[in-house]
Formats: sequence, C-alpha cells, structure tokens
Amino acid sequence: MPPAVRPLTLGQHQVWPPVVLAPMAGITNAAFRRLCREQGGGLYVCEMITTRALVERNPKTLRMIAFGADEHPRSLQLYGTDPEITAAAVRMVVEKDLADHIDLNFGCPVPKVTRKGGGSALPWRRRLFARLVRAAVAAAAPAGVPVTVKMRKGIDDDHLTYVEAGLAAQDAGVAAVALHGRTAAQRYSGTADWDAIATLKQALDVPVLGNGDIWEADDALRMVAHTGVDGVVVGRGCLGRPWLFTDLAAAFEGRSERRLPNLGEVAGTMRRHAELLTEAFGTERDGCTDFRKHVAWYLKGFPVGSELRRSLAMVESLAGLNDLLGKLDPAEPFPISTLGQPRGRTNSPGKVFLPDGWLADRDSDDVPAGAELDDSGG
Repeated sequence: MPPAVRPLTLGQHQVWPPVVLAPMAGITNAAFRRLCREQGGGLYVCEMITTRALVERNPKTLRMIAFGADEHPRSLQLYGTDPEITAAAVRMVVEKDLADHIDLNFGCPVPKVTRKGGGSALPWRRRLFARLVRAAVAAAAPAGVPVTVKMRKGIDDDHLTYVEAGLAAQDAGVAAVALHGRTAAQRYSGTADWDAIATLKQALDVPVLGNGDIWEADDALRMVAHTGVDGVVVGRGCLGRPWLFTDLAAAFEGRSERRLPNLGEVAGTMRRHAELLTEAFGTERDGCTDFRKHVAWYLKGFPVGSELRRSLAMVESLAGLNDLLGKLDPAEPFPISTLGQPRGRTNSPGKVFLPDGWLADRDSDDVPAGAELDDSGG
C-alpha cells in the first residue's frame, strides 16, 4: 500500500495526485505540459519567467506564459532578485489574470544566475530572501493567488540555507516549500539528499514537496515514506517518458500497474509531441526543430540504429517525422534496463560562481548590481 497522502492544497486549489512537474528551461512549454496532462493529473509548471522580462513585456516572455484553455491551475515560475521588480511582476500576473499559482525560483544553479546572486545563491542573503518572498506574497494576496518557493539545500555543504530559508518563507506566508535535495555545487550529480528533505518537513508547518531522483513512480512513494513530504516534484525523470505521470497517478491511488510502452506506442507519443509543438510554435519547422532535443530521451535504451537516430534528430516536418517513425520496429519491447536510471542532465560537481563578497555578509539586503536577467527560460 502507498503511504497515506492527501491532495496537495495550494490556496484554493486542490492538486491530486500531489505531483508537480518541475519547470525546465526549453522543455516545459505549453505543448509538453499538455502532453503530460493527457497522461495524468498534477500541477504542471511553465518554464522559468524572469520578473524583469515580464514587467518590460518582453515579446518572447509573453509568448512563454501562454496557457491552454483547459489548463488549471495555471502555474507560473518567476525568477527575480529585486523585491520591487518581483512585486511588480506578481501584480501584473494578478491584475491581468495570467496565472493561478506563482512559484519563486531559488534553486537554479547555473553560473549566469548564481554569479549575479540569483537562484540557489540568493537564500544565503537571508534578509534579501525574506524581503523578496514577502513582497511577492503581499502582491499576490489580494487575488488569493498562492505563492510557493523552490530551492536547493544551499550553495555547498559549508553554506547550507534550506531550513532557515524554509522558515523565513513560511513566516512570509507562502503556501508550500519545495526542496531539491542537492546543493548548487552538486548541480545534477550524485544522489539527492532525502534526509535533508525529511529535516525540512519536520521543521515546517506548511506543505513541503520533495525533489530529486524520482525516476519511477515507486521512487515517489519511497520519498513520501522516507521523508513524510506532502507531495513530489518531478523533473528529469519524465524526459522522453511523459507516461510517468500515468504511473504516478496509479501509484498514489494504490494501483500496481506501470506503463512499459513498446516502440510503436513510444513512436505515437513522439508524433503527438511534435504535433503539439507545431501547434504551439505556429509552423512545422519551428515545432519539429524544438522536438529534436527530445528524440534521444524517447529512444533511450531502444535498439535503434545511429543513422535513424541522427535523421530523427534533424527532422524538419511532420511528414518527414512520420516517415522516419515508420522505420522503427513497433513491436520492440520497452528496455527495462533503463528503469530507475538518470535521464537528462547529469554532470559533475563544480564551483558555484558568486558575486564578489557574496559570502561575507549574510545580512545585507542590497540587490546585487545587474542581477536582474532580461530573458526568460533559464
């Protein structure tokens, strides 16, 4: 039997199963979210949107916040470092009814973000962190839009912030806190620290969501049992496997069936994905170009020749895609050797780039110079 889990409550929204699709740059656009929603319930978050780009009405950013007519609740992740700009962005979301839920990004470990004091670097400056979260919550409150935060354990093992930041976010009025059980220095290497997630759950009264190393639905059940979290956040595990959300729904409902699609079924999902991307981008060429990055994930572990893989990764039209998919053996069974294995980005630990003097003064709430990014998507 699965651990006893209730629907995830975020303000007025009930999410069942308590599963959140993590925002991933270049991945979680409207097409991919729809593909995943067709597999099972949950909360599906759009790509990261920068507050400055939103306030300045950057055309690319405005296109990225498009939601499907049947998408509910509409979940938007914002990245910012300036409390005033963040508040302005949240007010814009509220006044223009752009989303039903706002998540704040304090987990991004990429150098272009951390070297400006943003993402996973920002909670180290505890007063700035608290001020920014309070500003977002206050701006969203009149419309009843819940605000959550997603963060990492800290900058590195010597500069951990997750419990202190979680408590500060709770005091600021957030609806939930999500923790990726890695530091910024770990990037996507090693294993996620589920004990840290359990520690945060023990420390907070608001719902806590766990993120890290959920490759299969049963991993989600193990995380809940190990940590006591109120829900899980799934990122790389669903790359090339949107049916993972079918398995997650079954797992949280106590059902044992898990999908192991043969290559013919996978090809059908690939075709559907490309069609949704074409619809979202407006042209076959743009849709198929965006689809290319997904090919290797879909075909992971299947015995497909390198020439056919290369051709699929260069596809330019739906007709061309159909022709190439027709060359696959539809009866080829799912490669069970890939189950439980990492997908997507894997890398080595590395140095976290920070602004000069960032670690020296935890109590400064000055906004780092030039910290606001002017483009969205990570």
